[in-house]
Amino acid sequence: MSLLRKILLSILGVIVLGIAGLAVALSHNSPCGAAPTAAPKVPMKAAVNRCYGSADVVRVEAVERPVPADHGVLVRVHASSVNPLDWHFMLGEPYVMRAGSGWGSPKDVYLGTDFAGTVVAVGRLVTRFKVGDEVFGGGDGAFAEYLRIPETQVIALKPSNVSFEEAAATPVAGITALQALRDVGHVHAGDKVLVNGAGGGVGTFAVQVARALGASVTGVTSTANLERVRSLGADQVQDYTTQDFTQGAERYDVIFDLSGNHSLSAYRRVLSPGGTYIMVGDTDKGAWLGPLQGLAKTLIVSKFSKQRLMPVFASLSGPTDLMTLAAMMQSGKLKPVIDRRYDLDRVADAIRYQQTGHASGKVIVTMN
Repeated sequence: MSLLRKILLSILGVIVLGIAGLAVALSHNSPCGAAPTAAPKVPMKAAVNRCYGSADVVRVEAVERPVPADHGVLVRVHASSVNPLDWHFMLGEPYVMRAGSGWGSPKDVYLGTDFAGTVVAVGRLVTRFKVGDEVFGGGDGAFAEYLRIPETQVIALKPSNVSFEEAAATPVAGITALQALRDVGHVHAGDKVLVNGAGGGVGTFAVQVARALGASVTGVTSTANLERVRSLGADQVQDYTTQDFTQGAERYDVIFDLSGNHSLSAYRRVLSPGGTYIMVGDTDKGAWLGPLQGLAKTLIVSKFSKQRLMPVFASLSGPTDLMTLAAMMQSGKLKPVIDRRYDLDRVADAIRYQQTGHASGKVIVTMN
C-alpha cells in the first residue's frame, strides 16, 4: 500500500470517527437535572424541561419572577398557546438544532413562545408601553405566570375586540401565515390559493390572510373541519379523506402546504407554470433532520424549475408583522380559532395534544 493511500485512508478514518462522535454527542440525552433547592424570593409558576424528552419531562415549578431590563417590560401572562416550535425544543429534535439549544440538555429550560397579558412593570427607558397595557406577542418562556420581554421585540397592544386567549393564539401561527403568503407567495387580488391543512393552527390563519389579500381560497382539511374552514372565508373546501386535489383539473397560483402529505411532483402537477409552492409542514418527523430533509429537497428541485418552490421559516424579529395582524383583528378580517384550553398545571397534556397534529385551530394554555 502506497504512502499516499495510507494517508488518505487515515484521514478518511479520522473524518468517519469525527462524524460518529458528533452524532453520538448530538443525540445524547443527559439525565434531568434537579430543580434549585433554594426557594425563590419572589415566586411564580413556570413550565420547565430540565432535560430533552417527551412531554413527560415537563414540570411546572416555582421559579424566580423576572425583573424587566431598562428597555423591557414585565407582563402578567393570562394565556399562551402551543406551537410545534415549543415541542421541538422540548424534544431537542431534529438533533442538529442542539448545536444551538444545548448538547445533552437544554441551555434554556423555560418553555413557551406565544403570550397575551397585562403589563405590570416597565424599564426606565421604555417608551412604547405603560403599566396596565394589554399586550400580546412572542417571547422565550411564555408558559409562565410572568414574562419579561424587550419592547423592541415581538410585542404589541392587544386589539380591544379579542380576548386574551384569542390574542395568545396569534403570534407564531399568524406571523407564519402572513409572511408565507404576503412575502414569499406575493399573493394579491385575483390569485388562486390552496391551503393544504386549512383546519390547523397556521391553516386557519392562512385562509383568512389569503382572503384579506384578495385571493380566491381553496381549503383542504378533514371532514370535521369543513364547515369551520368555509366559515373563515374559503371559497372552496375539500375533504382530504375523500378528495385528492393533486388529481384535479384546477391549477393554483400559490399552494401553501402545511401537511406534506403528497409528493413534491404531485403538488407541482396542480401548480400554475409560474406559481409558488410554499412548504412549512413535512411528513418526515425523523429525529436527525426532521422536516429539514423535505425542505432541502424543495430547494434543490426549485433550481431546475420555473415554478417557485419555497420553504419558509417565520421570522420573529420585531413588532411590525404582529401590529399588522392586530389591525386585521381589530377590523374583523382575522379571527383566531381555538380548539382546546388547558390550565398551566396541565401544560404537558396541551403539548401532547398539539403533537398529535389533529388540533382544529390553536391549543391554549391559561394561567388561572
